[in-house]
Order: sequence, then structure tokens, then C-alpha cells
Amino acid sequence: MPLLYTIGKFTVGNAMMLGWRPRVEGLEHIPRTGGVIFAGNHLSVADELFLGAVVPRHLAFWAKSDYFNGKGVKGWFNRNLMNGLGAIRVERSGGRAALTAFDGAIPVLKAGDAIALYPEGTRSPDGKLYRGRTGVARLSTAAGVPIVPVGMLGTEKVQPIGQVYPKPMKGIVTIKFGEPIDTEGRASDRTSLRELTDEVMAAIQKLTGQEYVPRYAPAKPSPS
Repeated sequence: MPLLYTIGKFTVGNAMMLGWRPRVEGLEHIPRTGGVIFAGNHLSVADELFLGAVVPRHLAFWAKSDYFNGKGVKGWFNRNLMNGLGAIRVERSGGRAALTAFDGAIPVLKAGDAIALYPEGTRSPDGKLYRGRTGVARLSTAAGVPIVPVGMLGTEKVQPIGQVYPKPMKGIVTIKFGEPIDTEGRASDRTSLRELTDEVMAAIQKLTGQEYVPRYAPAKPSPS
């Protein structure tokens, strides 16, 4: 576990646990070693904070390339912070540039690290669970690692869209982990990737009880 991430676990992570008292179910489903993808629903920007606080191993989150390319003192600080946390760089320009995030994630997973993904691609604007994008299936089959479904409940109340900081609300958040979905030997054609993605979304929906919407979520949730 990177040093800065370890420090964050003891500081921010413990603060999240003590300040919000999230309920956690299914920790026994988390593989203790080996590469794994955590795939969850996305209700709030606080989802990553709570997930990082409760998962007892390093999580390599995605970070936009701007944090790695900045100039001056601020750029130096952000770049070292992202590298120190073990973040994976994501290009925002789309196309082949965006695929470098997946290229960078595969060796991370094969080396035995864990990655968090949100198949919906954006925060839910209304609390419903939207159709998943196939990136999670493509990455898991390419790296040969299992997918652990994650269900977040209550984070949209703690930090709704437009809220800058999480509200101090104890006992509101619940985090559920489902049984790992084995992807070894799975085909990587378009149909198979869609089937695996739908399987993951069904597992998430079972954990959260959210209403499922069989279409992609709006790209830019409107402030609430």
C-alpha cells in the first residue's frame, strides 16, 4: 500500500468511519490478495471516500490527467499526490487517449492491486440505477480478475449533487459487498461483454434495491 494512501487510511479513512458511522455488509466477499475490480453504483462524489475507508486494501482510483500535468507549485503538489496515492491517469479527450486509462489499469490489476469502477459512468441524477457501460467487463476479462459488486446507500443524502462537503449525518450510509463474479475464461466479444456487464448491474441492483433504468444515465447530472 503506498505510503500516502496508508496515511490517508489512518486520517481521512478513520475520520469517515468515526464521523459518519457507515454500516458495512459483506466484507468477507473481498479477496484479501490478487487483482480485483470493485464495481459499484454511483450516487455521490463521497462514494469513493466511503469505499476507500472501508476496503481493507489499496484501491487505485482514476484521476483526470489535469492533476498530472499541472504547472508550478500546485501542479507539482497534485502530481506527487496522485502518484503517491497510486492513482491511474485518465485522459479526458476521448478516443484512443481515453483508452490509455485501461491500458494503465491492466498491469496494475495483474500485479495484484485493486481498482474501483462505476459502470454507470456518472452519478445517478435521481437515485435510480442506470445501464452499465461495458468497460468494467472489458477490463476484467483482459486482466483476468474477478469483479466484486458494491452497493452504496445513503451517500446521496450525505453529499448530494452540488454539495461541496459531506454533511455530518451518522448512520445514513450503508455499503454492501456482493460475492465476486469470476471472469476467468469469459469471452471478450461485444455480446459477451454486454452480458457480463448486465450481470454485474443485476448484482448491484440486488444489493441496493434501486429501480433499474435500461438506458445510460445523462452525462451531466443537474444540481439538486
